Amino acid sequence: MPGDHRVNDKIRVPNVRLIDHEGNQRGVVSSREALTLAQSLDLDLVEIAPTADPPVCRIMDYGKFKFDEAQKAKESRRKTANVGVKEMKYRPKIGPGDFDTKTRLVEKFLHEGHKVKITIMFRGRESAYPELGRKILDRIVEKIEGVGRVEAAAKLDGRNMIMVLGPDKIGKPKAKTAAYEVEVADVPVVPEVPAVESSNESNEES
Repeated sequence: MPGDHRVNDKIRVPNVRLIDHEGNQRGVVSSREALTLAQSLDLDLVEIAPTADPPVCRIMDYGKFKFDEAQKAKESRRKTANVGVKEMKYRPKIGPGDFDTKTRLVEKFLHEGHKVKITIMFRGRESAYPELGRKILDRIVEKIEGVGRVEAAAKLDGRNMIMVLGPDKIGKPKAKTAAYEVEVADVPVVPEVPAVESSNESNEES
């Protein structure tokens, strides 16, 4: 975090392992020598690994470094705030085209790291047939396999049926598994050849 580093004359150890402003390793040098070099370049000497022996220091523009770190932290907070719960609504009698369009959006949300609340909306007498909603949910789960997983199982909420999906960070290497199965299937099986007794052995037995 910005402000956690010792800088310039605050570095009071006798020797440091130095990285220059171009990222080159300069080896172990005295702190005084490292600071003199940084000042000659109009830059700062910043301790970046205080627990190393000796501590590691880098020559850089510390003001720019703090600004960049603050921007990264701000961007990280913004992304975290933007990741939330999306909702996608389906009807029990939804057509194939609408189903595919909505489900592609569900996949997109999951890829982006969002959770997705799936709502099946029943109207009129449709609420007497909850199995229609479950069939839709089963199709959605099948479509998003490897991208998302069920976080909250389907349940009825008034006239609606609700299920919550979350991103599946692991996924399944389907193509790799299939390729392996093909390779195994392609290995020819050599039939066993039955043992044949020699004529000498047969004569001895007789």
